Amino acid sequence: MEVFNALQSLMAVDILVYLAIGVLLGSFIGTLPGLTATMGIALIVPLTFWLQPSQGFAMLIGMWNAAIWSGGISAILINTPGTPASICTTLDGYAMTKQGKAKLALDINTVFSVFGGLFSTFVLILFAFPLAKIALRFGPAEYFSLGIFGLTMMVSIGGKNVLRSICMGIAGILLATIGTDAIVGLPRFTFKNINLLQGINFIAMLIGTFGLSEVLYQIASSKKEDRSTSNIKFGSDKLSFSLFLKLLPSSLASAVTGTIIGTIPAAGGDIASVIVWGQGKKLSKHPEEYGNGSITGLSTTCVANNAVIGGALITMLTLGLPGDTVTAILIGSLISYGVQPGAQMFQDNSALIYIIIALMILANFIILIYGLSMTKLMSKFLSLKREYIWICVSILSIVGSYALQHSLFDVGIMLLFSVIGFFAKHYNFPLGPFVLGFLLSPIIESNFNRSLIMSYNSLDFMWTRPITLMFLVLSAVSIAGSLYIEVRNSKKIVDSSNINKNGYR
Repeated sequence: MEVFNALQSLMAVDILVYLAIGVLLGSFIGTLPGLTATMGIALIVPLTFWLQPSQGFAMLIGMWNAAIWSGGISAILINTPGTPASICTTLDGYAMTKQGKAKLALDINTVFSVFGGLFSTFVLILFAFPLAKIALRFGPAEYFSLGIFGLTMMVSIGGKNVLRSICMGIAGILLATIGTDAIVGLPRFTFKNINLLQGINFIAMLIGTFGLSEVLYQIASSKKEDRSTSNIKFGSDKLSFSLFLKLLPSSLASAVTGTIIGTIPAAGGDIASVIVWGQGKKLSKHPEEYGNGSITGLSTTCVANNAVIGGALITMLTLGLPGDTVTAILIGSLISYGVQPGAQMFQDNSALIYIIIALMILANFIILIYGLSMTKLMSKFLSLKREYIWICVSILSIVGSYALQHSLFDVGIMLLFSVIGFFAKHYNFPLGPFVLGFLLSPIIESNFNRSLIMSYNSLDFMWTRPITLMFLVLSAVSIAGSLYIEVRNSKKIVDSSNINKNGYR
């Protein structure tokens, strides 16, 4: 009932306008390869600080959903995923384009992306409040172990090289210690610079890490690409209701899988789509169709991509932990509005939670209308020169970081982290663990200190509290399993190289 009341309150013209702007910006960002949802939201967040929370989140929620959906447009038309979540969309989507079925592929992308988004929102409505009631019973020890678990999951999933992920996670944790100690109240690593007393500005760091650094990286590795869509045959085939019903059972299974994966910290749409597509191929009666224009393969990956969003929101709203880098930015945005995400939010700011849920529903319906009517026109975005996009992103990065606190120091922070982000990408160091380490560090440190105080400086709380012990054991298993897999894979590479060198098979 509260969701319907929130929907009614969001029917104000200003909210719908901001939501539509968010969808438009998100579709632009998602369609263009190289511009991710994380980058777009990081650039727009500073502009939302002058808005009411409902208006600001209308833009952000609209942009997030639209960017994930529209990433499939370039994947289908030019075989280049607009966002990482659309990697598997290229496998069957582009094959359909080559068969002259681009219009059908784009319709499937739109309808089933919306289906995944609405399904995960429905799950959010059902399970968020019961989970929050459980989380309200968590003490400092449980939140400490939960933070450790979230960080280790990010390290495990964050990249192929686990050791590099660990290094980046530790770097993020250490950088977060700069500023005033939350327990003692003394400055740490500020070097007598008053600008560092409150720590490194999280949003400025994100703008540099994911915004300007991407521009630098694309300039350094720029290659001439043919993004023209003039020769594409869109065809006349459309998604019929009977075809939708035929694809519904497999899409429901993918929606469940995508939502569950979304609740796991760090497991984004790219991981969900890979898992769903791979499992679908194994279980299919016609696996040879996968990768050759399978409409089932395309629909299931589109569902999984957007189902992750609702799952990530469950983790963010109930536990205050980021499900991915986008929810990490949203947590920073909530904090800037004076709202601390987590179980307590369900008691103190339940109205905002219903507003976020209602915005998810409205955003998906706007995407459905916009996608079915404007997708062909949106494909023209692909012909834009990248140089113009680089200039716009650079200007937004500088203006946005300055607008945070009207401080040139924040601009300097942004520029510093743009260089760090560039070299991290160049040498294949994952940025996800770095950002998550930075965000989770205060949660881990403050709750660890509180647990020590409550246990009279004893570490017994780690094994005497069942939930704490469970999360710590899961963390250890996660790291150990990831290291084992990496060692096993490296041995396989060495063995295969020896075989090739010696000429044996």
